[in-house]
Amino acid sequence: MSLPISAGDARALRLMAFDVDGVMTDGRLYFGPEGETLKVFNTLDGHGLKKLAATGVTLAIITGRDTPMVARRARDLGIEHVIQGREDKADALADLAATLGFTARETGYAGDDEPDVGALQWAQIAFAPANAHACARDAADHVTAARGGEGAVREICDALIALREAR
Repeated sequence: MSLPISAGDARALRLMAFDVDGVMTDGRLYFGPEGETLKVFNTLDGHGLKKLAATGVTLAIITGRDTPMVARRARDLGIEHVIQGREDKADALADLAATLGFTARETGYAGDDEPDVGALQWAQIAFAPANAHACARDAADHVTAARGGEGAVREICDALIALREAR
């Protein structure tokens, strides 16, 4: 896969943050009989996240919704940095990067809709899944072939790993 992202930018990456709904999931929300919200995560994406973390990239989740299953998924994947209930994702990403001692040049973000545009523009490397809203696709450096929740995160992780290993 040829990306408009340089191997140097991928190797400089120290923080990669992901939106949840529409990126790590297909964006649909399921409501149970007791009013609980359910989300479906892709195991291929989870393995990709673990592989990317193993290269030394710090992973984070930034999402506008606040649900226990996101915290659970992050815990299962070993993702320590989880910011929920934040619509100002650019500020959340910039604050997290600063707290960790990273710059925008060392940061990547994947998002799919209008609340993600600022974070996509702030980060050095920006991804949107194939089914993202046009505003997110326009703000991204690369749009995946896969849809959110259907392998987009794995595609991002595999591409970054390949670029980081390229010589």
